[in-house]
Parts: sequence; structure tokens; C-alpha cells
Amino acid sequence: MQYRHIVLIFLFSLFVITDIFATENDIPSKRFTAMRVFDMEYATDPQISPNGKKIAYVRHSMDRMNDKDKSQIWLINIDDGIHLPLIDGEASSHSPRWSPDGKSLLFVTATQDKPELRLFYFKSDRSIGLAQFVSAPSRASWSPDGKHIAFNMFVKGKKPSFVIPVDKPEGAEWNDAVKVYDDLTFRFDGAGYLPEGTSQVFTLPVEGGTPRQLTHGDADMNTSTWLDNDTVLVTGNSAEDRDMDFIESEIYAIELSSLSMTALTSRDGPDSGATVSPNGKIIAYIGYDDKVLSYQQSDLYIMNGDGTNQQEIAADFKGSIGQIKWESNSESLLFSSEDHGLISLYRVDLKGKVKKIMTGIGGGSIGRPYASGSFSISHHSKAKIAYMAGFSDRPAEVGVTDYQAKKQQILTKLNDDLLPYLDMARVEEVKVKSSHDGKEIEAWVAFPPNFKADGSFPMILEIHGGPYTMYGPYFASEMQRYAAEGYVTVWANPRGSTGYGEDFALEIDRAYPGNDYHDLMSVVDEMVARKYVDEKRLFVTGGSGGGILTAWIVTKTERFAAAASIKPVINWMTMALTGDIAPYVRRHWIREDPWSNPEAYLKFSPISYVNKVKTPTLMMVGEEDYRTPPWEAEQFYTALKMLNVDTALIRVPSSPHYIASRPSRLIAKTDNIMGWFAKYDPAKKKQDDKETQQD
Repeated sequence: MQYRHIVLIFLFSLFVITDIFATENDIPSKRFTAMRVFDMEYATDPQISPNGKKIAYVRHSMDRMNDKDKSQIWLINIDDGIHLPLIDGEASSHSPRWSPDGKSLLFVTATQDKPELRLFYFKSDRSIGLAQFVSAPSRASWSPDGKHIAFNMFVKGKKPSFVIPVDKPEGAEWNDAVKVYDDLTFRFDGAGYLPEGTSQVFTLPVEGGTPRQLTHGDADMNTSTWLDNDTVLVTGNSAEDRDMDFIESEIYAIELSSLSMTALTSRDGPDSGATVSPNGKIIAYIGYDDKVLSYQQSDLYIMNGDGTNQQEIAADFKGSIGQIKWESNSESLLFSSEDHGLISLYRVDLKGKVKKIMTGIGGGSIGRPYASGSFSISHHSKAKIAYMAGFSDRPAEVGVTDYQAKKQQILTKLNDDLLPYLDMARVEEVKVKSSHDGKEIEAWVAFPPNFKADGSFPMILEIHGGPYTMYGPYFASEMQRYAAEGYVTVWANPRGSTGYGEDFALEIDRAYPGNDYHDLMSVVDEMVARKYVDEKRLFVTGGSGGGILTAWIVTKTERFAAAASIKPVINWMTMALTGDIAPYVRRHWIREDPWSNPEAYLKFSPISYVNKVKTPTLMMVGEEDYRTPPWEAEQFYTALKMLNVDTALIRVPSSPHYIASRPSRLIAKTDNIMGWFAKYDPAKKKQDDKETQQD
């Protein structure tokens, strides 16, 4: 059997990945070339000190030699702008958290590949490791008095087995021992096949020592925060049927003296994100009553420290509550929420009165323009807010603003050594009415440097995943690459996207993919009508949820010259029985059993309509993708081959669902997509034919 149709990563890359200085007359290219991905830096997790004078944040850069996103903690003095790394050396570091008095900073790092919690003392300008950790610590938080730290750590469990293995003869080379699994979720994307064990909560004195385990059992428990110096709040699901209810969680209080654990919440639905008011009297948290829908927005609640007097505040707020932080007066909170493609910051008092105070948080997704961002707040009376600042022409920076968010200041310029000297794509917002029902659909367009609206340019429609997420006007390396190579690049938030209210998102509940197809085609129609693009040079791609929509689109229309479906769902039945979130897909998305009602799964599966496809369609998936496993893409690929439709399959070695988690993968993804499109671009074919005739 020949394997000539199995396409390896760079086979269809028709675009040369040029060296930074490999241009005519040794003049550096002004295009955003493939290797420029390695030059990008961005900021995440800005943590402002309690007194509002310093910000610790995670500075990300791309390691060319090790092909990875490298993170290191940097410090900024707000008043004078001094900007320095926290520690010397090449070790990665992340998750900075200030002590309550602001005199030290807790962070996670790895020394000689061993995970560590370290404490940096500003007075002595040195750091120490707090303990010997058998697995990676995470989710660390300070006790109110600054004397203890709570954190998470994986605890190994006993592997299931039915027999006592026989002893092999000395020196014999036998097969490795069998691997036995008895959990419903036995593998997960990014983690692979899961080891036996659970995530548990520990505490540790700040002077260091031996971690004390607070939680035990078969359920994962996650650190949330401290209620007081003797009580830790954790989140988890201790119910017997927890594997069947993927989203369920409760907030528990653990008394350190007795290790007794009390559930503070008990409803059917997720409760998480607990944060305690500065006066220690009120717990704020987010969650919702589970109506067993494919999407529900998170609401904001408060309760007393013992779990009594639970009540929703900001009940009339139309958005989903994201990150929450108390203000120093214990009478109001700040929260973030997705807001029509952006992330905005709001203030709410305990009576539920909400006021928007700023927008523009985001920029934390370096590959595609997802809205991702965070903020923190200082504790003094005239609070300052540190936040991730998002832009369309550069990755996230560190921003700071005053209590009323009237004096916003950007403190970093992480890419000013590069981006001002490149021809970056200009981004324009577009709003269209859906041909299905007139709903307003928001979209953005990135233009090539030499763009003019003459109807000659090729177009790439890039569709977001999720599907319950949103794109925005944020910098994205993939969009910049497409535009740099001459494509008018379009991304949109069709129905089902978040940030436009729960009703808009639920338009695709048990109807996905569906009328979101018409939303996307309306955006394409607008691009053609404006003469931004040539209607014969249209291309479509998308990953995950965007992958299934790409596959769905080519079963509905032949208007695209070529398509690239990346890490798609192709068959909801196989996804609901083999994906890492299979219980959630079955219970909340389809709400039917695949063995009892297969039609409920197949009617929204592209594989059911593959015989209608005429468009050349590339399939791409990570070889270690357990969210939309490789056999999803392979089903469509095989069917297209049997139907004699032009197709190719790209398997990305070692890659989980997030293909762009390594810079080289991001490059391979975008360049192979463009290589596939170039192969079917009618204008390029016409030019090639002309050159052939001249020869």
C-alpha cells in the first residue's frame, strides 16, 4: 500500500519561510514573515502590589532553539517606569502573587526540571524554595496574615489491576505491562492518558517545610482562597456521579484545625471563583443554576462566610461574569465580562448597581484573535488597576489605571523594537445583517499592505472555535501572516459567539452547526459587495469549532476555491464517545444517548453530507489531540478520497488540540494552509498558465 496521499507538515508550503535578512540587497523584509512569529513578546497575568507601586507580570517570548513559549516574571515600578526581571537565569517562571504586606512575592518556577514554589524577598533581593515538591504546585494563595500558603498538587493513586503480574525471566525482553483504566475520563487534551490520582489541596508555612495535605479522596479539589487564617476555601465536586456531570462544582470550607470540610453551596450547577471581602465577612463567587443547556452565562453571587444568605447581585446584567475582585471598601467589586468582541471592566455594589469603567482588556492569545485577558487591583483606598491591554496591531502589554479608570497608561512596549518597522495589517470593523434573520453580526478585516478595493484580492475567512467564545480586534500572528502574504483576512462572531448575551449564544443550542453558516456567508457577501475581494478567490479555514464549520460549509456551497478544516469535529457520535469532554457533549450539547438516538448526532455531523462536497479540502489535526481526536479529521479525509474530491491530510507530530502551542507549529499551520490555497487560487493558476505559454 502506498502512502503518497498522507501529507507531512511542510509538503504544501509553497511559501518560502525566509530568513529575517534574506531579502534583496540585504534589506530586511518589512513583511510579517513566518520567522517573525519567533520575535513576538506579550504580557499576561499582571499583579499589582498591595500599595499600588509595582506590577509583577509574566513576560512571554519565543525560544527559537527550544521552540517554545518561554515565560519569565518581570517587575515594573509604576512611578518611574523601571522595568527589570524578577530573577536572573534561564528558568521559566510564572504565577506571581504578592504577600499581603507587599514585602515578598510568591511564584512558580522550575530548577533543573524540578517544579518549585519560591518566595522572593525584596529587602534582601533574593529568593528561596519553600519545599521539595514531588509534583508541580499550582494555584497558590496567601493566608490573610501572610504566614501560610495554600496550593494544589497532584497526588498519585493506586493503579487499577485485576491480576498479580507474573515474573519475567531475568534478562528477558517482554512487552511493557498492560495499562488498565477504570475512570470515565481517562485521557485529556494536553495531558494525554491520565495517571491514576487526583489534584489535592495543601498548605505550607512561608518559612518552608513539609506540605500538609488538607483534602483526600477520589475527587479533584482546587484551591480557591482563604476565608480567614484558619479556613481555606476550595472548589470541587465530591458527588458520587461527578464523572457524569462534567461542569458541576461546589465551594467548600476546610478548617485547618480539624480538616473538617463543609459545603457552602449545594445547588445543581457550577459554583467557583470564591473571593473574600477585605473585611472577611462576605464571599463573592460565580456560577449558575444548571438548566442542562450547551451554554449558560455565569452570574455573580455573594454569601456570608458560613454559606448563609446566598443571593445574586447584578441580576439584570446582560453579560457573563468573568474574573472578580473586591475593592478595599468591601462594598463593591470589579468584574470583567466579554463585551461585543472586547473585554470590559465593570464595578458593581452590593445592591447590584453596575457601571462600566473601561474596556480594551485582552490580547492574551498570540495565534488567533481570541479575547483573553486579566486584571488585578491594589488594596489601598485610592486603588489602582493593572490589566492586560489588548490592541489590533501588537500583542498584549501591561496597562495601569486609576480607581475610576480615567487615566489609563500603557507601561510596556514589548515589541517596539520590531513592529514599527514592519508593514502590519490594518484592521477594520464591519457589521452586517445576517441573511437568515437580520441579526447583526460583527466582523473584522485585516488588509494586506498594498490593499485597494478593486475586487482583485484573495480572501481567507477564518472561523473561531469554541463555539462558545469570541474573536475581537486583537493582534493575532496567524491573521498577520495571511495578510502579509496578500490575503484580505476576515474573522467574525456568528451566532453562538459569546459577548452578545446569552440568547445570542443559545441560538446554536442543539442547532450547531446551523444558521451560523448564514451569518458567515453574509459576511463574505459584504466583502464581495465592497469590492474588497475577488469572488472567485475565496478561501475558508478554521480550527476546532471553526473546523467543523469549515467542513459544514463545503457541504453547503461551492463558492470557495479551497478549504482547510483544522482539528474539526466531523462525527458527533465518535466525538461524544471518544473525546476528552465526551460526558459534557452527551449531557449538555446533544442531550441524547448516541446508542438510542443516533440521528440527533448525525444530523449535525459533516460526515453525513460529505457526498455533497466538491471543494478541495485540506484536513489538519494534532497527533495527540484528544479534544477532537485525529480520527475525526481522518473520517472526512477518507470519505473525500473515496468520492474523488481533492484532499490531503496533515498530522502534526506531538501536538495536542492547541496546535499553535509551539511557534514552529503555528508557522507550519499557517504556511500549509496558504500553500493549499495557493494550489487552487484561480489567479495563480492563470498566471502559471501564462508563464508556461511564454516558455
